[in-house]
Amino acid sequence: MKILWTDGSASPNPGPGGFAVILEQSDGAGVPVVLGRDDHTTNIRMEGLAMIAAIKYAGDEGCEIHSDSEFWINVLTKWAPSWKENGWKKKAGEIKNLDLVKELYELYKDFEQEYFKNEIQSFVSSNMSIKDILTLYSSFDYFKKLKDLESLQIEF
Repeated sequence: MKILWTDGSASPNPGPGGFAVILEQSDGAGVPVVLGRDDHTTNIRMEGLAMIAAIKYAGDEGCEIHSDSEFWINVLTKWAPSWKENGWKKKAGEIKNLDLVKELYELYKDFEQEYFKNEIQSFVSSNMSIKDILTLYSSFDYFKKLKDLESLQIEF
């Protein structure tokens, strides 16, 4: 089963941002398999796009998807089912990032994966490495042209 790590960031928030999907290798290394960026975005959007990208990357295979976004895990497991039942409305105001909420929820309910919130104390080194990549990726033109994602390796 594939083990994927997702993260997203904008700096400043809102501002330029990026997201990454990291495939955990059997030797413990991580290889970025999907990177994305936006010139003007938020942390929440980048986290959601990372999870969407992970599901799409996994294809028809089951996988574990690790995310440190308590917000998106709650969207998927607690809030989206009732929002959908109510015509994509919630009691208090609009649903922000509704485009991502709908897309991610549809992918989530039609696919076999397990979502885990990162245990920050246990995975600080891997999460910080992903954040470092995201900061670089959202800031430098080099990463916009990056073709060989396997040249980036992260130690877990």
